[in-house]
Amino acid sequence: MPSPFSTLLHPTRTTPPPVDIDLGRVVLAGTGVWALALLVTVVLALTGEVVWDIVWVCATGVVLGFVGLLWARRHRTVPAATDPTTQD
Repeated sequence: MPSPFSTLLHPTRTTPPPVDIDLGRVVLAGTGVWALALLVTVVLALTGEVVWDIVWVCATGVVLGFVGLLWARRHRTVPAATDPTTQD
């Protein structure tokens, strides 16, 4: 058994397990924020308050968000509790 002094000098840490999240929902929320920013910047660009470059940045964010959404749905993992292939 290691001494308390040795344990303080060389602590061992266990890595916590990864958290299961639905990346599709996260990407969808981010895409929604980009879409809202796109609407705001289009209105501001039409009134002459901002340049159109900012609108293109927001439009690119929306397009990349949809690409990310497709990726997240393709790489979705089914949690063990809802996996239809498991037997009771």
